[in-house]
Amino acid sequence: MKIGLIRETKTPEDNRVALTPEQLLELQEKFPAFEFQVQSSKIRSFSDQDYARLGFPVLDSLQDCQVLFGIKEPSIDSLLANKHYFFFGHLAKFQEHNRALLQALLRLGITFSDYEYLVDSQGQRLSSFSWWAGFVGAYNSLRAYGLRQGAFSLPAPDASFTAAKIYRLCDQIARFPLKILITGSGQASAGAQHLLSTLGFELVNAQQFLEAKPAERGIYTFLTVEEMLQHKAGASFSLADLAANPADYQSSFFPWALAADVLLVCHFWNPDTAIHLSREQLRHEKLKLQVIGDITCDIPGSIESSLRATTHNEPFYDYNPHSGKEEPAFSDQNNISCMVVDSLPNALPQESSRSFGKTLSEILLPRLLEDNYLQNPLIAGATIVKDGLLSEKFSYLQDFAEGKSPER
Repeated sequence: MKIGLIRETKTPEDNRVALTPEQLLELQEKFPAFEFQVQSSKIRSFSDQDYARLGFPVLDSLQDCQVLFGIKEPSIDSLLANKHYFFFGHLAKFQEHNRALLQALLRLGITFSDYEYLVDSQGQRLSSFSWWAGFVGAYNSLRAYGLRQGAFSLPAPDASFTAAKIYRLCDQIARFPLKILITGSGQASAGAQHLLSTLGFELVNAQQFLEAKPAERGIYTFLTVEEMLQHKAGASFSLADLAANPADYQSSFFPWALAADVLLVCHFWNPDTAIHLSREQLRHEKLKLQVIGDITCDIPGSIESSLRATTHNEPFYDYNPHSGKEEPAFSDQNNISCMVVDSLPNALPQESSRSFGKTLSEILLPRLLEDNYLQNPLIAGATIVKDGLLSEKFSYLQDFAEGKSPER
């Protein structure tokens, strides 16, 4: 099997990789049946020379490869017909900006598997950059608070950034009496929590967070999905029932939002579940939120101040809760400052790529050697399009792919 690493073509650019040069070398030695090729790129955090030095062909075209790995959505004009692609697609939740991409995948007879849906038997994602998104998102949100309040100044991430550098830059931040609320208990939440705890923020339980008064040092808590949702009829919470009957559940999140200075959004959301922070709630006179860092970047999503994705170059905007519209960042203390960068791990591309590639090497690549590997439950569950047709699991996207208003 010939496997290729595609050039990232999305704007703004992304310089992460699915597999590092060293990981390709380990895979080549462990699985001689694989032959790896690398598409030439000027923006990749690991250079063409890094791959060529270890003996991997660096080519302009990967037409000879059967399976192609990327990170973000490729441009439509770069797609090769009848290939099997892996990347983060951002189209299974009816994202309008990627409708044309889905149509192209179908038209070109492509097979497409989305990393987001590589999950274990409990539905937990196995391959993601989520931990790094949470880590960088927490840093960016602290930076937004400092800029908004004039309390401290943290630099924008650049090519010199590492996790160790972020620890050094933020060394004294926990002395500010901030109350930081994190939603979710998955990998993105874990990455955000790791940074805050390393900096000295104190973890308190959800009830303590509601009752806490301003302290000498910053505190944080995180909410599980059980704490954020309740059954409308008063029945006991059940993840299985939530998955089957999402409309039976309503948000119970708002009291915690009222108690927070900074909100870090790290929970998984789909369009059938409840809104957690509506435009009406964002106007509430007792809401004192100053910064919302939407790390999961679901648009539209459960946090209605997230109007659009932002970039590393311009990561912040203000949300005017009265008009419901965007205004320049830090332009009015009555606004809420928002961070909605959709490629957060790209701030630490080499560290995050090593972590991501390690998971791919362990859980995905060996399965590609199986006969009829597309029938492997792990891969089948993540495959949205097979040979130009929607898979059964994702057949709900048919109207969306045909340009119609989707029935959710």
